[in-house]
Amino acid sequence: MTLLDAAKSFLNGKIKDDDILVDFTMGNGHDTAYLCSLVPNGKVYAFDIQKEALCNTTELLKDKCYNNAELILDSHANIAKYVDHFKCGMLNLGYRPGGDKTVTTLTESTLKAVTDGIELMEKGGVLVISVYPGHAEGANEGRALYELLSTYDKVYYSVVQYRMINSPDSPFIFAVEKYDK
Repeated sequence: MTLLDAAKSFLNGKIKDDDILVDFTMGNGHDTAYLCSLVPNGKVYAFDIQKEALCNTTELLKDKCYNNAELILDSHANIAKYVDHFKCGMLNLGYRPGGDKTVTTLTESTLKAVTDGIELMEKGGVLVISVYPGHAEGANEGRALYELLSTYDKVYYSVVQYRMINSPDSPFIFAVEKYDK
C-alpha cells in the first residue's frame, strides 16, 4: 500500500457527497482533485503559497471538469480566515513535487494549521497529515506534530501514527479523528 493509498483509507466512510473538505497543501492539485471527486455536491478549499501550485491545480481541475473547489493563494496557517468548519482534510507536507525543493512547509505554520484545523473540524471528521522526514524541516515537523498530537485527549480524539518502523526516513502519516460525541 502506498502512502497516498493509506492516507485516503483514513477518509473511507467519513465523507458525504455534500461535505466541505480541505486540502491544506494544494501542491500540484492531485489531493484537491481527489477530494473534489468525493464531494460533487460539496466544496473543497485548497491552500498553497506558490502561484505555480495554484496554476497547476487550476489546470488539473479544469481537465477533470471539477468546479467545486476554491483555490486560495495563502498559507494553510490562515485557514480560519477562509473556512469556519469542514468535515475532513489532508495535509501533504514538504515541498511541491517538481517544484523548488527549498520551498517547504514550515513547522511553525504547520502546527498552527493543524491546531486550527482540528478546532474547525466537525465531529466525526478526520485530518490526515503526510510527513516527509527525509529533509531537516520535515524531520522537525514530524517531531513537533508528534509532541502536539500526543497531548490531545483520547476521550475526544483518536490520533494514529502510520509508519514503516524499519525505514525511519520514510514518509509517514498522522490521522486525527474527532469523535462524534
